[in-house]
Amino acid sequence: MREIIKLGCTGCEIPGKSTYFLTKNKKSKSEKLITKKFCKFCKKHVDHKESKV
Repeated sequence: MREIIKLGCTGCEIPGKSTYFLTKNKKSKSEKLITKKFCKFCKKHVDHKESKV
């Protein structure tokens, strides 16, 4: 079953300022998701890490 996850920017001073929402299969991928996305506050591509919804 796919669940909604929230990705937060790791480069911003305020945690959770830049967020993306994705879905992932919890059964096949149990570890936390880390992906590079564009942050409009940092104005560059930085790592976004999975956090609580």
